[in-house]
Amino acid sequence: MSNQILTKEAKKFLNDLSVSFSDSIESLLNARRQKLIIPVHPHFLPSTKEVRETEWTISPFPEEINDRRVEITGPPVRKMIINALNSGANVFMADFEDSNCPTWENCLQGQENLRDAVAKTIEYTDPKTKKNYSLKNQTATLFVRPRGLHLVEKNYVVHNKPIRASLFDYGLYIFHNHKALKKNNSAPYFYLPKLESYKEARLWNDVFNFTESYFDLKPGTIKATVLIETLPAAFQMNEILFELREHSAGLNCGRWDYIFSFIKTMSSERCFVLPDRNQVGMREHFLRSYSQLLVQTCHKRGAHAIGGMAAQIPIKNAEHRNAVAMAKVMADKEREVQDGHDGTWVAHPGLVYIAKGIFDSHMETPNQIHKQIYLNDLITQKDLLCVPKGTCTEEGLRDNIRIGFQYLNAWLNGNGCVPINNLMEDAATAEISRAQIWQWLKFKIYLNNGERVTKPFLTKLINEELEQFKSYKQFDNTKEIFIELCSSKKIIDFLTLKCYDLIT
Repeated sequence: MSNQILTKEAKKFLNDLSVSFSDSIESLLNARRQKLIIPVHPHFLPSTKEVRETEWTISPFPEEINDRRVEITGPPVRKMIINALNSGANVFMADFEDSNCPTWENCLQGQENLRDAVAKTIEYTDPKTKKNYSLKNQTATLFVRPRGLHLVEKNYVVHNKPIRASLFDYGLYIFHNHKALKKNNSAPYFYLPKLESYKEARLWNDVFNFTESYFDLKPGTIKATVLIETLPAAFQMNEILFELREHSAGLNCGRWDYIFSFIKTMSSERCFVLPDRNQVGMREHFLRSYSQLLVQTCHKRGAHAIGGMAAQIPIKNAEHRNAVAMAKVMADKEREVQDGHDGTWVAHPGLVYIAKGIFDSHMETPNQIHKQIYLNDLITQKDLLCVPKGTCTEEGLRDNIRIGFQYLNAWLNGNGCVPINNLMEDAATAEISRAQIWQWLKFKIYLNNGERVTKPFLTKLINEELEQFKSYKQFDNTKEIFIELCSSKKIIDFLTLKCYDLIT
C-alpha cells in the first residue's frame, strides 16, 4: 500500500512542502503557546479594522459547489466513502482529523481509498454479508479535511523531523488526485480545521499558491472552507476570508470544537464555567451570536456560510425515541436555514433527506448568499463571551466521564468515530467532555445536589462509572490518560496530542 501512495515523486512533493512551510507553521504554533502563557480575552483586532470595514468579496467559486445545502462527513474508510458519496448529500467531507484515528495504516489506506473514489473505481465487498458497494452515477462532491497544524506525522521524517500532519494529508491527496479531478471537471476542495488566526489562513493561502505553481494549476483552482471552531477565530472571520479570498469556499460553524475551545481559551477564569454539556445548545446567546456573525460575515463577502453538525444516529426499534431525536434535528436545521445558512452538516446518511427537506422548503435558490441577513446587526465581544445560564449536575458529570472514556478508549484502539448513546462522537465532542470535567475540578464547583467537584469526589465517580468498561482492551492505559486529561494542573491542549504516541 505505501509503495502505491508514497511514490518517489509524491515523497519529493511532501519534502518540498515540509521544507517550504514547516518553519512558518512552528512560528504560528509558538504564537498560540504565547497566548496560553499570557491569557487575554479574545477581541476584534484594532490592527485589522480596515479589513472588516472596507468593501471586498472573495473570488467566484465553481458551479459544482454553488449548492451545498447538505454535507455529510466521516473518516476516509472505504465503505463509508462509498455510502457517503451515494447518500444524496451535496458534499462529502472525507475527514483525516476529528473522526479518524491517525494510525499509519488508517492514513495511507485513507489516501488509497480517496484516490480510487476520485478515479470512480472504488468498490467494497463486505466480508461477512458479501454485499458489494460501488458508486452511483450521481455522487456528492468531495472535500478533504487534513489534520490540524498542531499535529505531526511521526512515520514520515524530513530532515530528521516528523512532517506536519496537515502537510502530509493535504500533500498526498492533491498530488495523487489533481489530474483526475481536472479530467472530471472538478477541483481540489478542502476543509481547514482548528485555525486560530488570520495569519494561519495566510499560511494555507501560501501553501495553495505554492501547490498551484508546482503542478501548473490555474491560480485559484484550489478552494477551501475554514471551520470556525476556535474562539479566537470567531473574532477574525473577515480577516480569514480576506487572506484566502482567491481560494475561499466560505466558513463553517464547527460548533462542538467551538464549545471545547471556549472552555480552553477561558480556562483561567471561574466566571466562564459552562453548565452541563446537554444544556449548551445553539440557541444560547453566545452560540447564536457566533452563528449569526458567521452568516453575516460570509454573505457580505460573497461566501457560503455552512451550519453545524447533527450528530444524531437514527434509533432502530425505538419509534418514540427516534421521533424525538429526529425532531431535534429538524428544529436545528430549521433554525440554521432561517438564520441564513447556505448548508448544513450531518453525520449519518439517514439524516441527509431530513436536512435536505428542511433546506428545500426554505431555500429555493442554490444558496442564500444574496441575502444580507442581519438578525443581530452589531455582534460584540460581550455577545460572543456571554456565558449561558444553567445547572451543573452529577448526572452531567457522569455522562462526561462515560463519553470521554469510551471515545478515548476507541481512539487508542484505532477508531476515531464512535457511536455512543445514539450520537456519533468524534474527537471534538470528546474534547468537550474531558475539558468540562477539568474546568469543574479546577474551580471545585458545587453541583446542584450540593456535592462539590473535588479530586476525591471525582476519583470516586470515575471508579464507579468505569467499572462497566473493565473488559475493554487498553482499559488501564485509557483510564490513566483520561484521569490526567481531567486533572492536569493546566488544561492539556488536545487529547490527540497526548495520545498519539500510544497508537502504534
